[in-house]
Amino acid sequence: MTVASAPQGTAPALLWGDADRRAVEVARALTVDAVEAAGHGHPGTAMSLAPAAYLLFQRLLRHDPQDPRWAGRDRFVLSCGHASLTLYTQLYLSGYGLTLDDLKGLRTEGSLTPAHPEYGHTPGVETTTGPLGQGLANAVGMAMAARRERGLFDPEAAPGTSPFDHTVWAIASEGDLEEGVAHEASSLAGHQRLGNLVVLYDENRISIEDDRQIAHSEDTLARYRAYGWHVEEVDWTAGGEDRGYVEDTEALHRALTTARETTDRPSLVSLRTIIGWPAPKKRNTGGIHGSALGAEEAAAAKAAMGLDPSLSFQVPAEVLAHARRVADRGAEAHRQWDKTLADWRALNPERAELFDRLSERRLPEGWQENLPVFPAGGQIATRKASGEVLNALASVLPELWGGSADLAESNLTTMKGEPSFIPEELATEAYSGHRYGRTLHFGIREHAMGAILNGIALHGGTRPYGGTFLVFSDYMRPAVRLAAMMKLPVTYVWTHDSIGLGEDGPTHQPIEHLWSLRAIPGLDVVRPADANETVVAWRTILENDDRPAGLCLSRQNLPVLERTEESGLSPAEGAARGGYVLAEADGGRPEAILIATGSEVPIALDARRILQDGGLATRVVSMPCLEWFQAQEEAYREEVLPAEVAARVSVEAGSSLGWYALVGAAGTSLGIDSFGASAPYQSLYELHGLTAPKVAAAARASFERAQRRSAGR
Repeated sequence: MTVASAPQGTAPALLWGDADRRAVEVARALTVDAVEAAGHGHPGTAMSLAPAAYLLFQRLLRHDPQDPRWAGRDRFVLSCGHASLTLYTQLYLSGYGLTLDDLKGLRTEGSLTPAHPEYGHTPGVETTTGPLGQGLANAVGMAMAARRERGLFDPEAAPGTSPFDHTVWAIASEGDLEEGVAHEASSLAGHQRLGNLVVLYDENRISIEDDRQIAHSEDTLARYRAYGWHVEEVDWTAGGEDRGYVEDTEALHRALTTARETTDRPSLVSLRTIIGWPAPKKRNTGGIHGSALGAEEAAAAKAAMGLDPSLSFQVPAEVLAHARRVADRGAEAHRQWDKTLADWRALNPERAELFDRLSERRLPEGWQENLPVFPAGGQIATRKASGEVLNALASVLPELWGGSADLAESNLTTMKGEPSFIPEELATEAYSGHRYGRTLHFGIREHAMGAILNGIALHGGTRPYGGTFLVFSDYMRPAVRLAAMMKLPVTYVWTHDSIGLGEDGPTHQPIEHLWSLRAIPGLDVVRPADANETVVAWRTILENDDRPAGLCLSRQNLPVLERTEESGLSPAEGAARGGYVLAEADGGRPEAILIATGSEVPIALDARRILQDGGLATRVVSMPCLEWFQAQEEAYREEVLPAEVAARVSVEAGSSLGWYALVGAAGTSLGIDSFGASAPYQSLYELHGLTAPKVAAAARASFERAQRRSAGR
């Protein structure tokens, strides 16, 4: 696709009348009143940004308040989620279904106006924001997804003519841009030349600790120019003391329009504001950032706006009617888009079928038939098995795409033969590709990778995945947590999942990470035992479209288990239930149970043979995903882990922290509660007691304890 920068000054004249100015003042006053009613909140930024937010929603944003999930809409992200009233007041004025009562209920239980915007809770909220920088990185992901989806559905269309062309808008604060995740994401956005992304940067130079000079002295705009962004500047304070504060919406409209029409790179529009304007005493201070104004200052602010200080939540009918005319414009834009989409459907029936399937997050019929089956008896790392799954699914699941944080050769996340997602001129000899490609290269930016994956999932029906070492999941944890909170179908390929990576040593050997990740509500943590469990894990993850999952995969080779009637080992299909009886005790009545995950399952099987030979009937349970297991019916869980069997040992090459809930008072958890070391992994397993004889000894001791407890001694 040919892209070019728009010439300066192409914006049409902004028709900004008295009704618009009054609507802005109403939005400001509603912000003041909502925070006063709650007794807490963040009024300052929402007050000063009211003209900019109103301008976006009324003049620039392509949206339909009557259909907040319209596929053809622009996306809007309020990255500075603490300033939630910036968004809530516009959703109310535009007619998204929010009421005055919702604004009065700010930050109260059950309201549509929680402290920070929450995806899936409030109509018109595109992503959950609050942790600074995350929203900006989400917007980068949305812009990447928009480009990928255009490539899937309408790659030949001229720029600006496709129903899949739209703009991703974001408002970001100085705090957003100070966060490391914003740097990572902005750097990648510039490299990717995402011309469909426009960020409005609110530069008010105030934070909670008052004047930002106490911690900030960089030239932020120079930094963004260095990233390769197009930068516009609008200063509402430029008049100085003589002219005062001039909210030049005409200048802002020109800058934002130019940014939207600049299609060869992302755009940053810097808007210099005074936080808390027009509050007479608290404006331009840290005190108005995150506190109610107080009755006296609130009244004074309303008086400065020409409103009655004695009234709260005052919305003149004519102002509301004027603002809600945007719904008519949105409906008309929607109708025009529908016509364009219908024309496209007529010319592209197969792509239209794909668009419908992806929009509904439906998997195609028979897709599982492409999944590989690994022959027993060999040795293969589960990370390699995962790579084979991706290769096998490439042709049947075009929605599946992703990559790695500069670890593709280790994570094995590159689908063979698939082009990279990269501007053509930036392709390399090792990675050829084009702007509509499939293989993502995040660079060494794990945190941005996590947040960008969220943005991709939020945008539409594609299924993103991203890889790094399990130990570096710490770098991306805030984004993982938000994916779980938003119930996004994002997949993390976390390889090198234990001391089994060997010589790289303790800095790279995850210890506490598995249980740390299991502590995140709504995240499925999956650690398969062999190649065929890995296949089942991928299939199950893809069948779930309402939550994220992390695949924790081995660096070292693991035996592909022989799952036959003769071997006595159960099929890998049991992995789909999270935990299953892999090897039954002789006679079918276990006296002891070994519970293991991942690379420790073969160790547990060897320990079982020792115990069986010694006369202790032992069951081995493979537990690749505790979350899936806990979701099973109680009868099934009791069948796998019968309460009457108190002798239990868990085996996992990581922290033992959470296993005691499953092994009980008589049980033992064998794990690693110290850091690892730089040595061959076989010797590390010996060093930490993760061997079959040690597991067998622990099981015998557990059995004896259980016997004593049963006898009352």
